Amino acid sequence: MAAPIQLISTDFDGTLFAEFENPPIPVSVQELIGAQQAQGVKWVINTGRDLSSLQESLARAKLSITPDFLVLVEREIHVRRDNDFFACEEWNMACHQAHEEVFRRVRRDLVRLRSWVDYQFNAVVYEDAYSPFCLVAGNRADADRIHAYMNEYCLEIPDLQVVRNEVYARFAHRAYNKGRALAEIGRQLGLNSGNILAAGDHFNDLPMLHPEFARFLIAPANAIDPVKQAVREHGGFVSELPCGHGVAAGLRHWLAAAAYPLPPAD
Repeated sequence: MAAPIQLISTDFDGTLFAEFENPPIPVSVQELIGAQQAQGVKWVINTGRDLSSLQESLARAKLSITPDFLVLVEREIHVRRDNDFFACEEWNMACHQAHEEVFRRVRRDLVRLRSWVDYQFNAVVYEDAYSPFCLVAGNRADADRIHAYMNEYCLEIPDLQVVRNEVYARFAHRAYNKGRALAEIGRQLGLNSGNILAAGDHFNDLPMLHPEFARFLIAPANAIDPVKQAVREHGGFVSELPCGHGVAAGLRHWLAAAAYPLPPAD
């Protein structure tokens, strides 16, 4: 009989990785994930970063383990083969086309959107390869107000959503997020949400922190209140420890509940 947890999905920044800790990803969580991988469980890093940024931080972290999948910019899927990652072409192409369609409408309104932000806030608004409207707010309060404005604008555009993490935000297609990308990986592996564990700390993690996409949920102590509330409401585990230490505690909780053999605690 297969073990209940067959796929582990972890956000990166603030959930697994803490920039100023040494090591930035705790050994305890590496050992726990590695032990599960040795039993055939797959691990996906599900992040808002792009590939080059993530790989640079993974190299600095000097991990003893390697993810089996990556979800990049909350939507693009890459799978590991040997020592490299390759795009899931069918999914990523459909994702790209859907975003281009919805962004054609957004581009018509960029002057209006930029002007509203520039008039009221000290924020950086820019376009990149993943969205025509991205921003970095000066503080969390400003980010909250701009986020609300962006949500209102989304009511004008079918299939448009805001992806937010701390003071960063961008527009994206509603059909593509961390949860739906995770479900696609599960589909490719022949798994359903009952076989999946997800851990996250911020707004952009909320789509995967839901029973539709993952049965076993974790939030570290540093997670924002809406994430903690969502995880609790869905019967998940909210740790008293931050970042990767909290993920390790959550993994121990769920693995113990499923009667898994565990490596010794630190």
